[in-house]
Amino acid sequence: MKFSLGIGLTNACNLACDHCYRATGTDELTKEQVYRAVDAVDTRAVNFGTGENGLHRDFAEIATRLCDRGIAVTMTTNGHSAAVLSDDVLRRFRDVEFSIDYPSREEHDAARGAGNWDLIAEQISRCSRLGVSTTIVAVMMSTNVRQMPLLLALAADRGAFLRVNVYQAVHRDMFSLGYAEFWSGFRSLLAHGELLACGEPVVRAALGIPRVEGAGCGVETLRITPRGAVVPCVYGKDDALEISDLEAMGAGVVSRSGFAALRVLPAACYACPQRETCGGGCPSRRALRGSLDEKDQYCPFLGGEELLGSSHDLGRLLPKAASACTTIFRARAPASAV
Repeated sequence: MKFSLGIGLTNACNLACDHCYRATGTDELTKEQVYRAVDAVDTRAVNFGTGENGLHRDFAEIATRLCDRGIAVTMTTNGHSAAVLSDDVLRRFRDVEFSIDYPSREEHDAARGAGNWDLIAEQISRCSRLGVSTTIVAVMMSTNVRQMPLLLALAADRGAFLRVNVYQAVHRDMFSLGYAEFWSGFRSLLAHGELLACGEPVVRAALGIPRVEGAGCGVETLRITPRGAVVPCVYGKDDALEISDLEAMGAGVVSRSGFAALRVLPAACYACPQRETCGGGCPSRRALRGSLDEKDQYCPFLGGEELLGSSHDLGRLLPKAASACTTIFRARAPASAV
């Protein structure tokens, strides 16, 4: 079994976005901890996320060493972590994800900080010059759900895919989507874009897309937090598992209770014909609402959702495709271009 590791080198960030899920404080991993975690399992890919990894003094050295080992290295950034790397290091990344939640400079900078829009534009252009693929990652929230087609067009204009995560109320419940908002957002994306990878379980169920073997948080994906905890999902709390436990258990870590609990089907879903496809929806979303045994609040069969959309199975070629919380689109080509 090959694993994709999500590694947060630090909780530190140069921005303070209201919807961020990262823990407070300035915890950070040592480079030795990173190498130990990667050595503990058969690692195929590493994505650097959580805080702004470029604030870690050893970021360039760590990324270079992992690339030297043939590991597919990606990162999620507000632009800073790309800007601090030399061309020689940056060009070795498999993909760089830039966080943009609003389709205009004014809205984006109001949410994230003055000048961030231009920084991201500069770094996307730089990645293009270096031959590094890029993705725009957006959190779908109550404040931007109607702008999803505009974000899709922005991604296309910049030669990038659009990866969408649904807002999770980890620290505060400021931007949660209502049921109708959730589905209107995905309907608009499907109307304007091609679906490249669908990890969002309830959307997969509504479209009848089979679950990819090994996909899902805590199955072939692990998270190493800046505090050194080993967790199945980035939205969960740090638990008792540490890197030393990962070294002792290796791939067997996914059988531990904290991981296995995310794969338990809620009793309310036993009779559902899409239970194997959906698995009860997003377990972290259910846990944040208070119970893993609840049905997902966006279950499509609660409201009889019917979605139409085209899909292209690019599977593991796309970074983050195995994550349970994420959906990846590209803008639909005009009819004249087909």
